[in-house]
Amino acid sequence: MEVILKQDVAHLGFANDIVTVKNGYANNYLIPEGLAIMANPTNRKILAENLRQRAFKEDKIRMEAEALAAKLEGIVLKIGAKASATGKIFGSVNSIQIAEAIKTQNDLDIDRRKIVVDGENVKELGTYKAKINLHKEVKVVIDFEVVAE
Repeated sequence: MEVILKQDVAHLGFANDIVTVKNGYANNYLIPEGLAIMANPTNRKILAENLRQRAFKEDKIRMEAEALAAKLEGIVLKIGAKASATGKIFGSVNSIQIAEAIKTQNDLDIDRRKIVVDGENVKELGTYKAKINLHKEVKVVIDFEVVAE
């Protein structure tokens, strides 16, 4: 029996895959648990339409991420921090400060959860790199400089 998976099922397939399973497995487990539906012609047409619409939406999101990546390319942020005479800063610079610096210096709104700072912690004055994951296929590396206030 062919079924369309509604969710990822371990050792069977991923969501929206059409898989062939034994009748008992489909009728007694997959369909009653809401993990799959029967792959009749109507459900296949619905699946094809949903996949087509999802591909269009994902393409639009990816294009927007690429446009934002083009704006972010090559910028250098300056982040001020209170520092001692030896160059150590009090606290550390994290993704929240980087997101705020992007907002104030370039008027671009980036979610702080998408920013990954290279290395562990930024605790000294200097130049560092941060990676921004705008989309699963679009990533940008920006430079930021930590300066004393």
